[in-house]
Amino acid sequence: MPAVVVVGAQWGDEGKGKATDQLGARVDYVVKFNGGNNAGHTVVIGDEKYALHLLPSGILSPGVVPVIGNGVVIDIEVLFQELDALVARGVDVSRLQVSSAAHVIAPYNRTLDKVTERFLGKRRIGTTGRGIGPTYADKISRVGIRVQDLFDEKILRQKVEGALDQKNHLLVKVYNRRAITVDETVDDLLTYAERVRPMVADTTLVLNKALDAGKTVLFEGGQATMLDVDHGTYPFVTSSNATAGGACTGSGVGPTRIDRVIGVIKAYTTRVGEGPFPSELLDDMGEFLRQTGGEFGVTTGRPRRCGWYDAVIARYSGRVNGLTDLVLTKLDVLTGLEKVPVCVAYDVDGVRHDEMPLDQSDFHHARPVLEELPGWSEDITGARTFEDLPTNAQRYVLALEEMSGTRISAIGVGPDREATIVRHDLLG
Repeated sequence: MPAVVVVGAQWGDEGKGKATDQLGARVDYVVKFNGGNNAGHTVVIGDEKYALHLLPSGILSPGVVPVIGNGVVIDIEVLFQELDALVARGVDVSRLQVSSAAHVIAPYNRTLDKVTERFLGKRRIGTTGRGIGPTYADKISRVGIRVQDLFDEKILRQKVEGALDQKNHLLVKVYNRRAITVDETVDDLLTYAERVRPMVADTTLVLNKALDAGKTVLFEGGQATMLDVDHGTYPFVTSSNATAGGACTGSGVGPTRIDRVIGVIKAYTTRVGEGPFPSELLDDMGEFLRQTGGEFGVTTGRPRRCGWYDAVIARYSGRVNGLTDLVLTKLDVLTGLEKVPVCVAYDVDGVRHDEMPLDQSDFHHARPVLEELPGWSEDITGARTFEDLPTNAQRYVLALEEMSGTRISAIGVGPDREATIVRHDLLG
């Protein structure tokens, strides 16, 4: 049975939650391996819509064990808010397992995230202000707090003291904010200790034993390839590895155990936050995609920047992730367009680039080289086989597949769980 990684192949919001949810009935474990509550998945089941931020989307599939891996940073207050909201809607959340090595977002991390972003002004990154970046910075600086520290008040207090010794100087002397006390931070974190304790496990051991026993494990990435801290559009990125390699470091499962890597990609492109975006549309067509596709952030409500499908990014994503399959989402949003342009290359100061430019400056100045494909007007939301699609919609999919260099194995034609065309078995 396979270990399958699902990652976003653009800048996020591609529909990973729906893709993971569709596979949920056929997998035994779903693992969130990076990020925190700075991204959201929307899953539609019948008439019910679920917005998940920190929890793996597998929490909605009966019988699946959802796991929050060591690579995630956890706002424990948000964790329980999400769990309580699901329980109120009749969802069984008792199977959730949380890595003891996952880092905790302390209140001072949220404070620093917000004041730092405001301080940057025009140079701001476009963070969600939820403390994600500062928590990862603490992790790398080795002053972070892990879930396991909540169960030893003495250790917790020592770690908070060490972290605040520096951060309070920054808050008071640079940002003109009040100092944060050790007591208020420790008291806040200890509030959740006993409630989270039953969920905590050695998830690395759990997942490797599951694979040894022939179970199917799905690794669900937060954010997306172009937001990866190493491989994305740095510095306008997230603070973790959102590419497929992050599934290994963020879960403790070795790379030789991964069987498939599935990239989720929209039939057009969106981005939230600051940073370069070559195929971005700043006109009525961009607004059409935003309104028709409902392109507003699940977590923040921010309107997403919209543009045409970018085949250069698709090829890049295929390389850095080692993609075996693509899931193309939101094809239905393009219905009604007479022509559908696709970005096939970049023009940088008169020089054509068929692959990602070498440096960030060139990418920032890149202009899209567009190729127009014929559109379609027929409603495709009821299509369930590839042959059900209008001829031009089929041609569009096949053209994207060739340009992207990875087979398109599934196609989303509507928001519902069932509104998907399967061309190739993603777990076969």
